[in-house]
Amino acid sequence: MAFLQAQGVSKRFERDGKRVLAIDGFSLAMEEGEFVSIVGPSGCGKSTFLHMVGGFEPIVEGSIQVAGRAVTAPGTDRGMLFQDYALFPWRNVIGNVAWSLEVAGMGKAERLERATRYLDMVGLSAFRDAYPSELSGGMQQRIALARVLAFEPAMLLMDEPFGALDAQTREIMQEELTTIWQRHKRTVLFVTHDIEEAVYLSDRVIVFTARPGRLKADLRIDLPRPRTPEIRKTAPFQALRNRIWDMLREEVLAAKALA
Repeated sequence: MAFLQAQGVSKRFERDGKRVLAIDGFSLAMEEGEFVSIVGPSGCGKSTFLHMVGGFEPIVEGSIQVAGRAVTAPGTDRGMLFQDYALFPWRNVIGNVAWSLEVAGMGKAERLERATRYLDMVGLSAFRDAYPSELSGGMQQRIALARVLAFEPAMLLMDEPFGALDAQTREIMQEELTTIWQRHKRTVLFVTHDIEEAVYLSDRVIVFTARPGRLKADLRIDLPRPRTPEIRKTAPFQALRNRIWDMLREEVLAAKALA
């Protein structure tokens, strides 16, 4: 069985007294250690599906299993990273990273050692005593990433985590994330609007249709690893980017017609 197995997932919402079908019969299988990105037009249900995998949205139609266990609620086997850094302003950097370990009941010495290790991994050991308000957006997102990594979930769920960053910082964060992933090979499900980001990071890119979200394409990204920034300039990279954009453009126009 695949590490992540989603079968026939559908999702409906109430809006203005009407039932709206957001996701329609979507299925996805991911192997352990895979990096898969989902792209699609706004409102197509890609973030909703991610939140269902995380256990934050109830699963009423279809099923989702992670490592053979049905998803019914959030769990420590899945770590969620949002666009909003969600750091505690009253805690310093090391306190923020160690927070989930503290909640889990880990002893002080062990949790500080582990938090320090993951801070070092994201290059922020020198800022362990600083507070979030003293740091840039990119640094805050690296703290949030270290916090998620520190409790060592089997799967990372990432919802537009770099969407609020400027273009230069965003590319640096992409490079750092792929380096960390290549070192630890955790299973990652990543939602983004950025096609180049999806191609650069992923083993596969899933393209959603306009609402209701269905599978339009499942593309394998056959680019060599480890990946460096130079790969973005190559013809195979650009060909994949253009292929995905051509498919996505049709869905963006369809979503606009529904608005």
